[in-house]
Amino acid sequence: QVQLVESGGGLVQPGRSLRLSCLASGSTFSNYAMSWYRQAPGKERELVARIGNTARTTDYADSVKGRFTITRDNFKNTLYLQMDSLKPEDTAVYYCNAFRVVGSSGEYWGQGTQVTVSS
Repeated sequence: QVQLVESGGGLVQPGRSLRLSCLASGSTFSNYAMSWYRQAPGKERELVARIGNTARTTDYADSVKGRFTITRDNFKNTLYLQMDSLKPEDTAVYYCNAFRVVGSSGEYWGQGTQVTVSS
């Protein structure tokens, strides 16, 4: 089982940048593909970006392509989301997700971190 703790959220003006982090513990980090999801008020949770367990593959939602970058550091057990050129529509609670791809199955979520983009 893996525990996930997000950090880095906050209030930021449109056009500015923010970096989210997700610290994993309790299991071998490199056994998991990792993703960032977000959920805005009144909307369903949506996939923002994901990265393979070895960081060789990444995938992004069309709405964030070219603005967001997902990375991971398997030595620090940490997932990152660099968010540039933020827009008000990026306002949401951002969640870290771990999906086990090596060994037994399992999927885990962090508690979320609020990102608010507003002037």
